Amino acid sequence: MIRTIPAAGAVLTAVLLAISSSSPAAEIARFDDGPLAGKGYPFSESARLGDTLYLSGQVGEDGSGELVPGGIQAETEQVMINIEAALARRGLRMEHIVKCTVFLADIAEWGVFNEIYKKHFSPPYPARSALGANGLALDARVELECIAGFPDEGSAG
Repeated sequence: MIRTIPAAGAVLTAVLLAISSSSPAAEIARFDDGPLAGKGYPFSESARLGDTLYLSGQVGEDGSGELVPGGIQAETEQVMINIEAALARRGLRMEHIVKCTVFLADIAEWGVFNEIYKKHFSPPYPARSALGANGLALDARVELECIAGFPDEGSAG
């Protein structure tokens, strides 16, 4: 019995190596087709790896690349519009988001951000982290980056 365990382990290892080496690596697709495409930013709007979509951080920029006036409330609303549009370009909706990271220029504005955030998501909410950050792009009050999952082909959604 003792001799069969190492042999079984060796066989299992060989099978796993054969499976992993014959599986093609997932391709990374990068997308830069939103309203800010071609503006010279050194990042893609989003990137897909397998069934996961990674959205770059969004600030409250309008289609012309200008930060919307009105502070945290107006910027948060614009951020949500930008995220909804980026998701739609990939055939997804807000309900497909599984994780968000929130960067706030002033952590004291967390409550105001949350009220607007809750208007755009339904329970159960995505996993989320929030932190105060100094020096957001364009002197924004908020930046939000998200990770979304593509639904199974056979599922509704």
